[in-house]
Amino acid sequence: MKKIKKLIIACDGESASGKSTAAKLIAQKYKLVLVNSGLLYRYGSKLIIEKKPENFISFLKNEFKKVSYKSIKRQNLHTEVISNHVALLAKNKKIREIINKFQKKIIKNNKRICIEGRDIASKILAKNPKYDLAFYFKCNVSVAAYRRWLDLKKKVSLKKVKSSLYKRTQMDKKRKNSPLIKVKNSILIKTDELTKKQVLQKMSKYIDQLN
Repeated sequence: MKKIKKLIIACDGESASGKSTAAKLIAQKYKLVLVNSGLLYRYGSKLIIEKKPENFISFLKNEFKKVSYKSIKRQNLHTEVISNHVALLAKNKKIREIINKFQKKIIKNNKRICIEGRDIASKILAKNPKYDLAFYFKCNVSVAAYRRWLDLKKKVSLKKVKSSLYKRTQMDKKRKNSPLIKVKNSILIKTDELTKKQVLQKMSKYIDQLN
């Protein structure tokens, strides 16, 4: 496998579509810095839930100036309370600007990077720098719900998980600021019937074609 000097990968997709797992596998295989933009919104949600600031815009602006991505990754951010809050936070244009700026700083310092989220190809890596490859992940909501239900160790009803995932995806697609969309030249990965190994193989095929 020939190492490409610069490699910028964008991974977008719906809730529980497998984009996080795929991005992690690709980052490991090609030795890329991995950034999960969803964690940044979850971190912001956690801060607002815990601190209850009067002005959450200026509060988050200050918090993201002094925190590192490494420290964000170490925190437990996949709780039901945060999951129910994060989509509302992601709708806010000013908060998206704060988090986008944080991501741009990471990108500026890394030529080999994989970023996964919901507006990576359409916004974050649309230009300066632009992605080398963009992938878009989809998964049948029933399959996605079952996988997420297992991740949650069956602590929440499957019906509730399915409803939550459906609502989150609809909110992401319909929000005014940076909605979830598939950009024209992104490669569709449908994870319903693919194993992790097959997803990795499919993505690798496209990456290995880059000069």
